[in-house]
Amino acid sequence: MSEVDVAEAAGLTTGAVARRLGVSPTTLRSWDRRYGLGPASRSQGRHRRWSPQDVAMVEEMCRLAATGVAPAEAARVARSTHGEGAPPAATVPAAPASAPAPEPVRPPETAGRRGGAGGGLPLGDVRQECRGLARAAVRLDAPELESRLLDAVRQHGLTTAWEEVMVPTLRAVGRKWESSGDRYVEVEHLLSWQISTALRRAPLVLPRPTDVTGTEPVVLACAPGEQHSLPLEALDAALAELGVPTRMLGAAVPVEALLACVRRTGAVAVVLWAQTRSTASGPLARHVAGLQWGPSGARRRPFVLPAGPGWDRRAAGDFPRCGGLRDAVRTLGGLYCVEGASRSTRRG
Repeated sequence: MSEVDVAEAAGLTTGAVARRLGVSPTTLRSWDRRYGLGPASRSQGRHRRWSPQDVAMVEEMCRLAATGVAPAEAARVARSTHGEGAPPAATVPAAPASAPAPEPVRPPETAGRRGGAGGGLPLGDVRQECRGLARAAVRLDAPELESRLLDAVRQHGLTTAWEEVMVPTLRAVGRKWESSGDRYVEVEHLLSWQISTALRRAPLVLPRPTDVTGTEPVVLACAPGEQHSLPLEALDAALAELGVPTRMLGAAVPVEALLACVRRTGAVAVVLWAQTRSTASGPLARHVAGLQWGPSGARRRPFVLPAGPGWDRRAAGDFPRCGGLRDAVRTLGGLYCVEGASRSTRRG
């Protein structure tokens, strides 16, 4: 028998169960006091020891709570399904053929709910979807993250899903990382990757837009040296939701590569993303805005939109200020006279 098997047979400690589920030990003790979701046995020193059946019970509690089921109801279902005295799965009697199938437990609508636990992350007052997303992130549950992220995009649209579900959860992970030394780095990396993947897959779950035909694209590029491209990916996906053509160049785009892309595509607009002051370059923005092409007498220039927190008033100069994803989508969609651009930014 392996050491893991021996530990399982002896029962897990509360701390070990908390780490496995992505909740705090305090939460487990609270569930025990309030709902009776505690271990059936204790060691001689009165320490809690969780059997596999006990763990399955609180796993079910986590799953139901993450979908928005009220804690008391989630606990009742978890106890009846996995608690002491619940029949083993193999011995559950089948319902008579003439009996109607039992009604499944259905979670309430969660779009506007606030509060609840979030896997130990400092979420604050956020949408209920953030709680389930945080729990899945702490558990490193990639399939659950993918499912929840795409559900949020499908239900609320790209802009609202980004601003009210993805970003608050990312910020909570970042705060936890900063306050915990090197812990939670893996959580932040996995969540960022899954969000990036969901943004690229968003067109598969959103209604297909009417593409803007016969027009040049918006070029999206991070400033030279800028590695934070996730917000730019969100803008790319939000513009795709409207049918606006884009060319995404991604992180740390060299100056010559950016200029070549703008000239070759005849870009209608260029978005320059800078996360920090050190990467925001006013001279680069002015140089891009000064590019010209086309026949004599009909020369065109790109509209340049500096975006990101690195662009303070001094760096941005006379360029339009971008207040966030909604503002950028509204501004760029307006260049194409896209019908429904304003409506898209109000979804959710």
